[in-house]
Amino acid sequence: MDYKKLSSEILSKGSFLCIGLDTDLTKIPKHLLDTEDPQFEFNKQIVDATHHFAIAYKPNLAFYEAEGVKGWQSLEKTVCYIKDNYPDLFVIADAKRGDIGNTSKLYAKAFFEKLPFDAITVAPYMGEDSITPFLEYPNKWVILLALTSNKGSLDFQHNANADTDQSLHQEVLTKSKKWSTKQNMMYVVGATQADKLREIREIVPDNFLLVPGVGAQGGSLEEVAKYGMNDSCGLIVNSSREIIYASNDKNFAGAAAKIAFEKYQQPMRQYLQAYGLLWCNFFLPSISSVIYGRFFLYSPSKI
Repeated sequence: MDYKKLSSEILSKGSFLCIGLDTDLTKIPKHLLDTEDPQFEFNKQIVDATHHFAIAYKPNLAFYEAEGVKGWQSLEKTVCYIKDNYPDLFVIADAKRGDIGNTSKLYAKAFFEKLPFDAITVAPYMGEDSITPFLEYPNKWVILLALTSNKGSLDFQHNANADTDQSLHQEVLTKSKKWSTKQNMMYVVGATQADKLREIREIVPDNFLLVPGVGAQGGSLEEVAKYGMNDSCGLIVNSSREIIYASNDKNFAGAAAKIAFEKYQQPMRQYLQAYGLLWCNFFLPSISSVIYGRFFLYSPSKI
């Protein structure tokens, strides 16, 4: 999926929601444990119920690797099911790979040839030659870890380099811009670091940002949209636990869809309208102006 297609899907659905499939067998509804493949069955029902409101899904590989061979089979079935039934959805391997070139080449083969993922998260620590093998695949994406949402990000990612006057995450952004373009490079920026989004956008104004940390981790969707959205939206906001574990009963998928719609897709549509990326036919007097007989909303920075 290329940049134009991904942007188009966001506007078509009025959503930039990614749902993380962090499928833990100890947390899924117990009646699913009697099925042949509980992880896949859970994922299938979540995707079927929520695909109208999401543009992407992100299986976190740890939850599948922990189950051994069976977990890998569940992962493969999940990704293939999404691509077979909802081919316009963007599917991210949350793998956080990163190794020397010949190893990265095989990781790229595993996720882009053997499995039909659109993108993979990659750690930048080992530098350019560990990243470029993933960039050799047309219409596939590297999502480089830049500024993560966990507390431990303070250990290294904010540290300043006296020679460049940049923090580590700023150096990652600046240097990696030379390796690729907005067409196949995204960056992970945690929603709990929303105050840094303005400076990050100064370095990478056009690239997509994958933003975890909204929901259970406490990040603000409003702040992410305000400081992170660009003229193509440029955001994929992930929520995992809050959506997929909204309920533990037999209607768990319906409960997930309700959260995806009410707490994410609907506000996201409003932010897209407020930024001027979607037209709006209803009247919001405090933030609208009349253009060509319709209401065109201002960007969040002007609200």
